[in-house]
Amino acid sequence: MSATRNRIAAHVQHNPGVHFNELVRALDLAPGQVQYHLRRLGRDERVAETHLYGKTHYYPATFDEWERGVLALVRRETARDVLGVLLEHGEATPAEVAEEVGIARSTLSWHTKRLEEQSVVEKQYDSRGRVTLALARPEATTRLLASVSPSLPERFVDRFTRLVDGLLEQ
Repeated sequence: MSATRNRIAAHVQHNPGVHFNELVRALDLAPGQVQYHLRRLGRDERVAETHLYGKTHYYPATFDEWERGVLALVRRETARDVLGVLLEHGEATPAEVAEEVGIARSTLSWHTKRLEEQSVVEKQYDSRGRVTLALARPEATTRLLASVSPSLPERFVDRFTRLVDGLLEQ
């Protein structure tokens, strides 16, 4: 096992769901070199890959398909923020989520659709047909979010810091 291959495997282990370009940048390696070692790691069943929404993501081979889908999506800041709101509130209307995250409803709709496709979020309808968003597997989602860097609490601190800085500038 080469030192480079071990370095790639360790990075994937510590950053499950990392996408190819991020891996190349983080390790400062040539794309061809990373591709070669990822193929070898895949053959050795040390690393698994998933192609989702235009990116190839890499995981330790122990992650199942659902976990891979969740981690691929939470690598996107907006999806991670949506999940944070749902973790905090348990459930919320799309309007509440969009307002708290600070995004347009159309942007929320795009992310919600993908989160539904991966069975992370589900839409619940009341007797009047009003929609509420909720996590399909809250405990498992919480566990996976803890493995993403920056973590959800770190993101909340960053967001709060930006908010306070913005208020102080005014």
